[in-house]
Amino acid sequence: MSHYSPVVAALVTMALTAIILFSKFGWNVQDIPNERSLHTVPTPRIGGVGLMVGVMAAWALVLNSLVWWLLAPMLGLFLVSLLDDMRGLPVRQRLLAHFIAAALLVAGSGLMSQQGILVAVLVLLFTVWMTNLYNFMDGSDGLAGGMTFIGFSVYGVAALQGHEEQFAMLNFSVGAAAVGFLYFNFHPARIFMGDAGSIPLGFLAAAMGVWGWQNQLWPVWFPLLVFSPFILDASMTLLKRALRGEKIWQAHREHYYQRMLMLGTGHRNTALIEYALMAGAGISALWSLQHPQEATEVLLIWCAVYAAAMWQVDKLWKAHSHV
Repeated sequence: MSHYSPVVAALVTMALTAIILFSKFGWNVQDIPNERSLHTVPTPRIGGVGLMVGVMAAWALVLNSLVWWLLAPMLGLFLVSLLDDMRGLPVRQRLLAHFIAAALLVAGSGLMSQQGILVAVLVLLFTVWMTNLYNFMDGSDGLAGGMTFIGFSVYGVAALQGHEEQFAMLNFSVGAAAVGFLYFNFHPARIFMGDAGSIPLGFLAAAMGVWGWQNQLWPVWFPLLVFSPFILDASMTLLKRALRGEKIWQAHREHYYQRMLMLGTGHRNTALIEYALMAGAGISALWSLQHPQEATEVLLIWCAVYAAAMWQVDKLWKAHSHV
């Protein structure tokens, strides 16, 4: 039955997202364009409900492979984030939920006893950051959905290489759900995933990475390289805002993907460029698992690639701003 879980994820997500898209409920929760938006028309923003229900329907086929410290925090984040989409929650309440979810992951997985308090704290902070990172990067048509498909598919392939088929199916199911959602979300997007999709997906990106590392399927750098296009974009952007004394939790349009779009690349081409970057990072990460002696060189090459790409976008943006 587990082999069918990705198909179930894609079909359930596609069907439920279509229902939401054409229902009164879906149109009651809209993303209204403002001065920081990259879209121009009101758009339903609870497509994450379809995506996450698709994931959960698929996971029901492999329920014996799940662990409570992944499932319970994910469901909690989904419910809190759906409430945020519908009614709006203060930043402090949202962050509290993110920290509680990360703490459950750290406590339930036994990281403290296995790796010590320093590693446990680092994993907690990494999980909170990844949870929010998905939300930061969910600002252009198809971007977060493509990130989900490519990133979790790479996790799945690595799990298969490590002969962990059930764990692979858990990851492939998340990636397949993203494909079902992308049918409606790729440019021109008819629906957005909202926090109900982006927040639990960000948590899963971290949690699956930690789970695979604990089970010695991959080294600690592997999840970082797989999701590196988005980790670096969000991290560098927020770091620059923090250094300028700006409130990093406020909405803005300073991410590299946002500037690429505003420079004229457009939603579709921006997504395709990011897909290519993520596919390249993922393939090289998988290759490095098979050639660990070359991993350092691969990581250094990617550092150079990202440095050059960010320098080029910054240069073009500076010229654009002075026009």
